Amino acid sequence: MKALRFAEVDGPLEMLELDDPVCPPDGVVLDVAATGVCRSDWHAWKGHDPVALPHIPGHEFAGTVVGVGRLVDHWSVGDRVTSPFVLGCGVCEFCRAGDAQVCPFQEQPGFTIPGSFATRLALPRADANLVRLPDSVDFVAAAVLGCRFATAFRALTAHGRVQPGQWVAVHGCGGVGLSLVMIAVALGAEVVAVDVSPAALAMAVELGAAATVDAGSVSDTAVAVADITGGGAHVGIDAIGRPATALASVSSLRRRGRHVQVGLLLGPDASTAFPMDLVISRELSVLGSHGMAAHEYPAMLDAVADGRLRPELLVGRTVEFAAATAVLEALDRPDGPGMTVIRM
Repeated sequence: MKALRFAEVDGPLEMLELDDPVCPPDGVVLDVAATGVCRSDWHAWKGHDPVALPHIPGHEFAGTVVGVGRLVDHWSVGDRVTSPFVLGCGVCEFCRAGDAQVCPFQEQPGFTIPGSFATRLALPRADANLVRLPDSVDFVAAAVLGCRFATAFRALTAHGRVQPGQWVAVHGCGGVGLSLVMIAVALGAEVVAVDVSPAALAMAVELGAAATVDAGSVSDTAVAVADITGGGAHVGIDAIGRPATALASVSSLRRRGRHVQVGLLLGPDASTAFPMDLVISRELSVLGSHGMAAHEYPAMLDAVADGRLRPELLVGRTVEFAAATAVLEALDRPDGPGMTVIRM
């Protein structure tokens, strides 16, 4: 198979010919058709997330099953599939309760096991984690579902509990943020999008945002959001993972509002201070959200299949696998709104 691999933290990214992966007894091997490029892949390469070296990144993917392990019951060669970026063990108390996204024994393609920047991908625990793709959903659209889009869907539906007519403030309009805008609009919410990029804010408006705030041009984002929403958002989501955006999201909420933290706060930012005086006096809810388990995908995929959600509109650029090195290297200097997908 062909794969993009690095042998040291922040080291050279090499396109190599490697042996095809061995099919796990409880898993499958995929012929990868498309893979999303996420900033989390860049974090792994830069050493912000620990990975075993040498390493193949990539955790958002879609493809066709070409190998099936002897312990697999529900999947066959030729099936069109994707999966969450968290592969739960399927047997622990959390997996049995339907919460595989927080499985303490989880595997993650592109982090704990080799990822999808390769023409072939081995996935363990297939029966617990694979998701069948409707024929109407193409591989490029499916490749953005596994991390950013599914994360956004569950953050809004399970944690945000968004209802029609409520205000949702999305802080950060990258891949997750724009997914949040699209999904919140489909749920009937009024969305205010917050970012410092005019291009990202313009795309948010195209996706249905009712209002925008350029955080770089206002003195207080929370005041701006409160003015637009008539007292604050019902739901605020930090889609970037920075102290300033987390603070802005919490501070922008109306009384009894719900903050959902989706963006990762890593390294020195992991212990970010929150305005607990507001949390108490306004009875705010502060929640974390980490992906979405496979059993929750059907509701999202039904909305994609019938056109209520259109993840393909979030794809800003599609590139061939030969360009993967340049794309990953450039993730610290985004060149435009929307997600990048690699066709294999």
